Amino acid sequence: MGDSGKAFYGGIEGGATHSKMVIMDESGSVLAWSEAQSTNHWLIGIDLCLVRINSMAEEAKKKAGIDIQTPLKALGLSLSGGEQKEGQRKVIEGMKETFPYVSENYHMCTDTYGAIATACKAGGIVLISGTGSNCQLINPDGSVHGCGGWGHMLGDESSAYWISQKAVKTVFDALDNLAQPPHDITYIKKAMEEYYGFTERFGLLDQVYTNFDKSKFAGFCKRLSLGARDDADPLCLWLFKEAGRLLGRHIIAVSPTINQTLLNGEGGLRIVCVGSVWKSWDLLKEGFLAGLARPNDSYPDIKDFTLLKLKESSAIGAARLGAKVLSVDLQIDYESTVDVLFQHTQ
Repeated sequence: MGDSGKAFYGGIEGGATHSKMVIMDESGSVLAWSEAQSTNHWLIGIDLCLVRINSMAEEAKKKAGIDIQTPLKALGLSLSGGEQKEGQRKVIEGMKETFPYVSENYHMCTDTYGAIATACKAGGIVLISGTGSNCQLINPDGSVHGCGGWGHMLGDESSAYWISQKAVKTVFDALDNLAQPPHDITYIKKAMEEYYGFTERFGLLDQVYTNFDKSKFAGFCKRLSLGARDDADPLCLWLFKEAGRLLGRHIIAVSPTINQTLLNGEGGLRIVCVGSVWKSWDLLKEGFLAGLARPNDSYPDIKDFTLLKLKESSAIGAARLGAKVLSVDLQIDYESTVDVLFQHTQ
C-alpha cells in the first residue's frame, strides 16, 4: 500500500479491565486508535493477551490505512501486570513468534511507566487507583521506586476493588459481631444486596470464589461513591476518606528516594493520577492530605505538589517508550496531555 518507506510507532495502555492502542507517525502525530478488553497476562493468560494485542494492532492499522502485514517500527506495551522480566519475555517472544507482522521491535513495562511518559518529560510520580492500584516514582536519571501494585490478593489498597471489598467485609464483620463498624451498615448492606443480587450472605460466595470477576466485584465502588456524594452515608464517606489516606501514604512511601529537582520544579512534585477512583477526588481529598503527613523528619516535606489527570491515553507514553528502543524521540506536547486536578502550595 505504499507505506513501506514510512515509520509507524504504536503504544498500548493495558489495564486490568480495558486496553487502548495508538499508532503514531515519526512526527508524533496520532493516526489511529483501537480498543480491547484487559491485556493483563496474569488475569487472562499469555495466549489471550497476545490475541488481544494483535487484534488491536490490526484494527488500528486498518483505521490508519496501513497494510496489516506492514510491521510497526516499534510497539510499546505499558500493561497492568507488566513489570516482571519473565512475563515481558514471554509476551514479546510470543508476539514475534505468533504474530510476526505486528511490530519489528517491542518495549514492555508496567502501566505506570506509560502514564509518566505521557504526562512528564523528566519524571514524576504516577498513582494508579482504578480496578487495582499502584504507585511508581521515576526520577530524572531513570531510577525507579515503587509502592504497591501487588494485586488484589496482596494489596491494591485504595483501588475500586479494595474499597468494594472493605465495604463488604465491614458489613460481614458487623453482622458476625466480629468487629464494630465505624458507622451504621444499613445503607451499604442494602446497596450490596442490590448490586451483587443476593438476599442472604451465602449468595455472595459464588461471586467471590467460583465465578469471581474482579472488574464486576470492583464495580460496587461506583455505587458506594453515589452513597457518599448523593446520600452522605457516613460509612461510604469513611471508606473514601480511608482510601484517600492510603493513597497519600503511597506517596510518602516513595518520598525518601525522590530527586530534589522533582520537588523544586514549577508546581512542585508532579503526581499523575490514573484510574476511575480519582473521579471521586472530592471524597478522597481530606484523607489524601492527611496521608501526606511526614512520619518523621527523615522524610522530605512535600510542600508543593500538583495532581494531574491525563487527557490522553497513556498509550501515547507507551508509544514514546517503544520508539526510544530505536533512539527515536516522539515529540509530545505535554501541556496538551494533562489537566490539573488539584494544586497544593505552602
